[in-house]
Amino acid sequence: MRTSSAPTAKRLVFIVDDEPEIGQLLLEAMTQFGIEGQVFSTAYSMLAALKDQIPDACIVDLGLPDMEGMALINEIRRQSSVPIIVLSARGHSTDRVLGLELGADDYVVKPFDPREVVARIRSILRRSSDQSDPVQQVELARFEGWVYQPSSHCLTSPEGEETFLSTGEATLLEALLRAPKRVLTRDYLLEHGGRDESLDRSIDVRISRIRKKLNRKNEPVHIRTIYGSGYMLACEVKWGS
Repeated sequence: MRTSSAPTAKRLVFIVDDEPEIGQLLLEAMTQFGIEGQVFSTAYSMLAALKDQIPDACIVDLGLPDMEGMALINEIRRQSSVPIIVLSARGHSTDRVLGLELGADDYVVKPFDPREVVARIRSILRRSSDQSDPVQQVELARFEGWVYQPSSHCLTSPEGEETFLSTGEATLLEALLRAPKRVLTRDYLLEHGGRDESLDRSIDVRISRIRKKLNRKNEPVHIRTIYGSGYMLACEVKWGS
């Protein structure tokens, strides 16, 4: 199993696309920045590889021959918090929103400049590395029976069920957990890692996704919308190991 990369280690990115030339273009662009890549032509071959090795990021084409790309994103997110970048010819805003709702971290529309994709990969890897600071490795946040571990992006329910957050979702939840019962503006949250310049609604979409994960029958909503201001975590939080 692949562990967190050391600062000097090469990063590994899984690419799944049924067009070989696209995978090759991305590989060549990534190599210039010391990023290694492994290309798959089907969703199932990538999922099989994920059982043996967790990469530092995944690039997923939505138009795959053996599985709908959105279903693949959902399956990856069930297993891991690995950052996901979507590649798609579908440029409509509803497709972008759906990608974010399923746990993708970024969305790139075809045709694209390989250098732009690599720039986005590097940005996501930097954010991911920042959240894997050794100081935070043993930190846990406990609130209303839930447990959240920033180093793995793992959220555990009161019943012990685990789910993984995307990098963008993890950044937003941690910001809220570190400032409970305080209103955090959308601008503040955007500046703390949730920014998606291609989609202004990214904060709202990701907050909605976190709420769904925390939603429990007959219990109050933990993340409140403060209209005209932003969002607030409405419960106490205890940090510790």
